[in-house]
Amino acid sequence: MMVESFNWKNIFLKDLDFGIALEIGMRTVIMFALVLIFLRSTGKKGVRQLSIFEVAIIIALGSAAGDPMLSGESAILPSVLVFLVILLVYRVITFFAAKYQKVENILEGVPMYIIENGRFTMNEQGDANFAQDEFFAEMRVQGIEHVGQVRTAVLETNGQVSFLFFEDEDVKPGLPIYPKVYQKKTNKITATGLYACTHCAEVLRLTQQEACSRCQKEEWVAAISDKRVK
Repeated sequence: MMVESFNWKNIFLKDLDFGIALEIGMRTVIMFALVLIFLRSTGKKGVRQLSIFEVAIIIALGSAAGDPMLSGESAILPSVLVFLVILLVYRVITFFAAKYQKVENILEGVPMYIIENGRFTMNEQGDANFAQDEFFAEMRVQGIEHVGQVRTAVLETNGQVSFLFFEDEDVKPGLPIYPKVYQKKTNKITATGLYACTHCAEVLRLTQQEACSRCQKEEWVAAISDKRVK
């Protein structure tokens, strides 16, 4: 049985010739311009302002724009019609969102408190999607060393996190968030001291191993009370 030789031309070019390449280029320019025009018509200035709803709109645009860019069998005008329908739907939904708070909450979500008074609130709200490592990284970028430095942290609907800090004299002992310190977490308390629960950031003075009074978890790390470096 003969095995066909590996055909690089078939992988990279197939039946592509200069005329088809030129047509693909023109289709791509046209569809890309239409996507830009659509995005400008929504009034948004940047990606960081996009909500999940608007990301879904962009995905739909990409799907509508993709076929006419590559396929000679797909005409451009039907995709333009899809764009117009998407724009109409977007305008109608945003109109109702601006008029009714419940609609806006469904589309955009609501800001969520992550930290209050130097400890996590996420577990109380039952959010199973809380990515602690990702949030710790966000805190470190803001120059935060431990949770006790933060009075309030709010996860905004655009994915950004807003922080309010304690004044230096009000900083509490808190859960350390830098890896080398945090990785010293343990399930065995061998010395009396202040320990932070790694699950909810509750700080307790412990003399022996016990469950957290707030979340009932049993993993601890020594709390720190350093002031925030400004």
